[in-house]
Amino acid sequence: MNTEILGVILIYIAAVVLAIPLGKYIAKVFAGEKSWLDPILSPLEKFFFRFSGIDASKEMSWKQSLAALLTINVIWFLISMAVLMNMSWLPLNPDGNPSMSADLAFNTTVSFVSNTNLQHYSGESGVSYFGQLLLMLFQFISAGTGIAICGVVFIAMKERTADMLGNFYNLLVKSCTRILLPLSIVLATILIFRGTPMTFNGKDTMISMQGDTMQVSTGPAAAMVAIKQLGTNGGGYFGANSAVPLENPDYLTNILENISIILIPIALVFALGFFLNRKKLSWMVFGVMTAGFILLVIPTIHYEMGGNPAIEKMGITQPLGSMEGKEVRFGPAASALWEITTTVTSNGSVNSMHDSSMPLSGMNAMLGMMVNAFYGGVGVGFLNFYIFIIIAVFISGLMVGRTPEFLGKKIEAREMKIAMIVFLLHPLLVLTGTAIASHLTAHDTPMGWWFSGNASGWLNNPGYHGFSEMLYEYTSSSANNGSGFEGLGDANPFWNITCGIVMLLARFLPIIGPVAIAGLLAAKKYIPESAGTLKADTATFGLMVFAVIAVLVGLSFFPALALGPIAEHFTLFK
Repeated sequence: MNTEILGVILIYIAAVVLAIPLGKYIAKVFAGEKSWLDPILSPLEKFFFRFSGIDASKEMSWKQSLAALLTINVIWFLISMAVLMNMSWLPLNPDGNPSMSADLAFNTTVSFVSNTNLQHYSGESGVSYFGQLLLMLFQFISAGTGIAICGVVFIAMKERTADMLGNFYNLLVKSCTRILLPLSIVLATILIFRGTPMTFNGKDTMISMQGDTMQVSTGPAAAMVAIKQLGTNGGGYFGANSAVPLENPDYLTNILENISIILIPIALVFALGFFLNRKKLSWMVFGVMTAGFILLVIPTIHYEMGGNPAIEKMGITQPLGSMEGKEVRFGPAASALWEITTTVTSNGSVNSMHDSSMPLSGMNAMLGMMVNAFYGGVGVGFLNFYIFIIIAVFISGLMVGRTPEFLGKKIEAREMKIAMIVFLLHPLLVLTGTAIASHLTAHDTPMGWWFSGNASGWLNNPGYHGFSEMLYEYTSSSANNGSGFEGLGDANPFWNITCGIVMLLARFLPIIGPVAIAGLLAAKKYIPESAGTLKADTATFGLMVFAVIAVLVGLSFFPALALGPIAEHFTLFK
C-alpha cells in the first residue's frame, strides 16, 4: 500500500518538475525566439507556409484568429466525414473493417476535431488503419489548435494596448511541430521498446496463457497512444484504451502515460509566467488548480483502496482494495490517480473502468469535468480558468468598491456578460442533455430510428447508477473529455447525434468567449497599477478564485450529483 502511494506522489512530482522547463520552452515558442530545434523544424514549417500560401509574419486580430480557427475546422470536418464513411474500400484496411454510418461518422469526426475523442466504436474493429492515421492527425491538429489559441490570449494579456495579436496559423504550426511532435516521438519510441505495436500488418496470431490460439489486432498503435496522452486527446487505438497491455504494457509505461496527461496543461500555466514575466501570477493559477486537483485525488484513492462495502458484507475480503474493473498490474491507487488526471484535463483516456469505480470516485471524476479548469485540456484549460479569473476580479472589485481591473485593463459589463455566458453554457449543455435522456428513459419511450427499442434499453444499470451513466456521458461530451461510464449503450443515433451537438457547442463557444474577452481588453487603454489596484497574483486572490469556482460549480451541478453518485453511495450502507 505504501509503495502504491509513493508511486502516485512520484508521478505527480515528476510531472511538475518536467513541466517547469517545458513551460519556459513553450513561452519561447510563443515569443518566436530561437531554439535548438530551428535547424530541423524551420525548413518544415516554411514548407507548410509556402505550400498553403500563408504569410506567417502577418499579424491577425482576435476576430481574424477565430475566423481562421473555425474555417479550418469546417474543412477538417468534411475531410473526416468523407474518409470515415468510405473506409471499407479505401487503402490500408488489411482487416477489412467496415465504413461508419453517417451518425457514427458525425460523432467521431466532431469528437476528434474538438479534442474530445469520445469513441462510440471499438478502435481495432471499427476503424481501418487509414482511418486511424487520419484521426491521429486530428489529435495533433486539435491539440495544436488549443495551444495556439491559448498563445493568442497570452499575447493579448501581455500587450498594453494592441489590436493585432500574433498570427494564429504560425502558432498552430509551431504548436504541432515544436511542442507536440518532439514529445510524441520520444514517448512513442519508449512505448515501442516496451511492447506497444507499431506496424501496418494485419491481425497477428498469438497464444494465450491458457493455450488458446487467437487473432489479435495490431497496427500503428504506439504513435497514436503518444499523441492521445500528450495532446489531452484520450482516444485509444484499442477499445479498452490504456487498460489493454498493447497500449499500456507495464507499470513504467503507466507512469509515463499518466505524466503525459498533465504535462502540457501544467507547462502552459508556467509558460504564462515566463511569457508575461509574471511568475507570481502563474504560481497563483497553479496553486488554485493544484488545490482542486488534490481535493479530488485524495478521496478517490481512499475510496478505491478501501474496497466496496457491499462486497465486504458478503464476507469477501478485499486486501487489494476495490479491484473491479481494474488491472492488477496497476492497482487501485494508480488507477484512481489516472481517473482524476484524465478527468480534470480533457484527456479522457482510461487505465481502468470508471463505471466500476466507487460512487463517490465516479462523482469526483465528474466534478473534474464539471469544473473543467483544474489544469484542463492543452490550451483550453487555461482559457476556462481565465473565465473564472474574470468573474473573480469583477466580484472582488465590487466588494472593495473599485472598478474591476485585471493586468491594467478595466473589466466592464461587456466582458462580464461574455464570461457568464461561457460559464453557463457548460451546465446548460450537461443538464439539458441529461434531462432529455432521463425523461425518455423514465417513460421507456419507443425510440424508432434513434434507438432499436425503448429508451430504457440503453441502460445496463437502472436506478441511481444508470442516471450517473447518462450524466457522465453528457458531462464528458461538454467537457471535451471523451471518457465514459461504459454501462451505457451509446453506439446508436440518439447518443451519436446528441453528444455530437454537445461536443461542437462546448468546444468552440468556450474558445470564442475567452478570446473575445482577451481581445477586447487588449484594445483598451492600459492603466498603471496604483496602491488601490487589486493584485491578481496573491494567495488572497487565489482563494477568491477557488471560492468562485466552488460556488458556481456547486450551485450548478450539486442537485444532479445528489440524484446520481451521492444517492448511490448511501445505498451501499443499507
